[in-house]
Amino acid sequence: MLRSLYSGVSGMRAFQTKLDVIGNNIANVNTVGFKGSRVMFQDILSQTAAGGTAPEAGSQGGVNAKQIGLGTTLASIDTIHTPGSAMTTGVATDLRIDGDGFFMVKNGTEDGYYLTRAGNFTVDADHQLVNADGMFVLDDSGSPITLADDITAFSIAKDGQIISLHSDGTTEATGTYIGLTKVTNPGGLEKVGGNLYRLTPNAHEGDPPMTHGNDPDVGTGAIISGQLEMSNVDLTSEFTEMIVAQRGFQANSRIITTSDEVLQEVVNLKR
Repeated sequence: MLRSLYSGVSGMRAFQTKLDVIGNNIANVNTVGFKGSRVMFQDILSQTAAGGTAPEAGSQGGVNAKQIGLGTTLASIDTIHTPGSAMTTGVATDLRIDGDGFFMVKNGTEDGYYLTRAGNFTVDADHQLVNADGMFVLDDSGSPITLADDITAFSIAKDGQIISLHSDGTTEATGTYIGLTKVTNPGGLEKVGGNLYRLTPNAHEGDPPMTHGNDPDVGTGAIISGQLEMSNVDLTSEFTEMIVAQRGFQANSRIITTSDEVLQEVVNLKR
């Protein structure tokens, strides 16, 4: 069979995956804290028809190797951790990270914690700070954040400290900070759904630091109360990449059609 037949199949599979990733990016264009992904390709091992030869001075020149490519395959699907646009809500528990840090949230029935850039938090009936799925938001020591019963209102400073307003009208710096962490390689985090990421060995060596906002030693960034970070998906780029993927898919399908026509001519040699 012709090599081009299999090369065309590999190209169609690769561009189909690219369309899948683009579709997911567009579907999450309004998802809080979402980070878009991109697909990178690489060529498959080439078949060497003839090896190269070295030149001999005064006798003959060198000859390059003759190699035939065997198609394409996926090199990587990268998560792009560029910041998304800010949306002002005015809600004190809506938080945006102006930097490279991540919030830490925990399911009360599980060990460990998850990372997220989605700061749409609320206070539940037990005065606990939770995310949209009821997972506990952790402080800079890794403990769930619980507000005092007599707090009538509160604000959150840029370093993540909760400033409380009591029923008697007094304000107090509680000493409780919204916890942040930072990993060496954000692209190594694993998406688990619900705007959450799971730590992997390629994201950070060992346990990442638990700290608060505006920590100069870690560089997690400031916490902005009353704002949310929206998706970093750029629709213009996504639709452009969709056109490229569609045309690439069509071109590879034409390779298969042409290869089939050539094989049909071969089969019809004997009539």
